[in-house]
Amino acid sequence: MLRYLPFLLVLALWIYAFVDCLNTPEEEVRHLPKVVWVIIILLFGEVLVGPVAWLITGRVRRTADGTASTPFAAGRRDTAAQWVAPDDNPEFLKSLGKKDDPSGD
Repeated sequence: MLRYLPFLLVLALWIYAFVDCLNTPEEEVRHLPKVVWVIIILLFGEVLVGPVAWLITGRVRRTADGTASTPFAAGRRDTAAQWVAPDDNPEFLKSLGKKDDPSGD
């Protein structure tokens, strides 16, 4: 059974990349038209070139807040500066004071 595991993993990645490419809107596909990406995934899926290329470069990935992210976090240095730790966040510190305040103010 273990000798089939690499084949099953390649097949799973191949299917995932193919379905992901089909479900991606045309305006979110990068570098090549969507039809070309489907052909690349189907032709080079068995050697993992097509699916890996699609997952790394073919699509604009979205973060949880809806902003576009680039592969390997390139160009995202400004977003890290916007994040504030809870102990440096004035609103968070005020909310802690409200819980401890018996008067409710």
